[in-house]
Amino acid sequence: MFHGGIWSKLQNFYKWYVLGLVSVGYILGELGHYLIGTTSKVTAEDLHYGDKSCMLNATHLTLSQLPVVCEKVNSSDMCETLTLNGSRYCEWGYNGLGIDYQVLAGPAFMAVFTVVGVMLGVAADRFNRSRILSVCTLIFVIAILLMGTVKEYWHLVILRMVMAAGESGCNPLATGLLTDLFPEHQRALVLSIFNWGIYGGYGIAFPVGRYIPDLDAWGLSWRVCYYGAGIIGLVIAALTFLTLREPARTTIGEEGAGNAKAGDSALESGKKMPQVTIWHVIAQPRIILLCLAASIRHCGGMTFAYNADLYYRDYFPDVDLGWWLFAVTVGIGSIGVVVGGVVSDKFVSKMGVRSRVLVLALSQLIATLPAFGSVIFGPLWAMITLAISYFFAEMWFGIVFAILVEIVPLSVRSTTVGVFLFVMNNVGGNLPILVDPVSKAIGYREAIMIFYAGFYGISSIMFFLTMFLMDGPVEKAEAPDNKPSGLDNRAFSHDELRNGRTNENIRL
Repeated sequence: MFHGGIWSKLQNFYKWYVLGLVSVGYILGELGHYLIGTTSKVTAEDLHYGDKSCMLNATHLTLSQLPVVCEKVNSSDMCETLTLNGSRYCEWGYNGLGIDYQVLAGPAFMAVFTVVGVMLGVAADRFNRSRILSVCTLIFVIAILLMGTVKEYWHLVILRMVMAAGESGCNPLATGLLTDLFPEHQRALVLSIFNWGIYGGYGIAFPVGRYIPDLDAWGLSWRVCYYGAGIIGLVIAALTFLTLREPARTTIGEEGAGNAKAGDSALESGKKMPQVTIWHVIAQPRIILLCLAASIRHCGGMTFAYNADLYYRDYFPDVDLGWWLFAVTVGIGSIGVVVGGVVSDKFVSKMGVRSRVLVLALSQLIATLPAFGSVIFGPLWAMITLAISYFFAEMWFGIVFAILVEIVPLSVRSTTVGVFLFVMNNVGGNLPILVDPVSKAIGYREAIMIFYAGFYGISSIMFFLTMFLMDGPVEKAEAPDNKPSGLDNRAFSHDELRNGRTNENIRL
């Protein structure tokens, strides 16, 4: 009675516990990823890397009070002679930018992240995902912790690469686990909550990276940020290893419905699908278009992530928007994530997987105009329009992966997620580098408008076109016999084995 009563209730809470555990782990990983952007100035001053410039060192002054703006002075000698009422208000030092910073923030992380992510996605389809995720969590947590101890620039580069290797497994591994734990009517919401970790970690990096180094606790300055994240991460890594177990792998979405029709229990178990390869999956036009649309949308998000702090500091240097950016990215973004998942899950049973794509297209279209406003307006209205844009914009990430796992077969699910992330991160993560040459040609604000708000609009059009390549409403199986319900598998239906070869009937 004890086992059947209390244990069954605990089982219902376990999947939500897993969601919370892997989500917190992902937030910590992304916090470690983006901390370098918000702590770069003090880190550069300590480790001596990057460019030097003349900077304002008097926080009580506004630009209108200065006889000469510090940033317009290109000489250290001239910088040190600038005074107001007999007091120097500028200093010459490391500004946290330059090619050293760009390598540290981008290529050093992204090159390892994308390549190892694909390899871990392949491993996840063959080995115990919970154990691999535990090891990955421990790796990136230790790397974050060790970043607080570095004495040289190249130490930081190596540890960024190690952290990227560990964090690269979080998304494909956790996506597979959560997909098997939660039913279809909760899937987009669950994956939205998990993938919000990207923006949660980024949003938390604003107050952590801006204000904690100024406290100079124990004389450690910026290092406290990494020590704190690392210590919390060790607890999460321990819980992941001790409490996370491998769930039964189940077919879902189109594949699940197709198997119900065919009555092929071997396919449903995920142990006999040798005829479907990763190449069959990623060659579909709908997968390609979905990936390209997601890459464009990711570019818009990463453009904002890489440039938000710099942009608002540059255009509104006398206004501290750190807490505003935190509130918008974490608070408003989290509401958008939940709403997007609920709306998507609400309509999927009526319209099929294409309903999720419709939610994607509409949400990004609505987010586009206020995104332009967040760049055009002054501080107050910039934050208001940014909040409106963020509410709709952040619906996208979890829904994309809910779509993806529902239109690919079980045997290559994690591999597909890994390849999808590889393309999305390489295209969307590297395109923002074009902001620099474009800004020099037409202006910084105009470049941000194109690659941030403009790419939101382009992605909405591409998502809308992708919708027409997706299947319609679910066709319910007549006799499910305890098999998972899912969408119609018209993308992967398999004929009988003839002459030692399998004829695949793929209808796009």
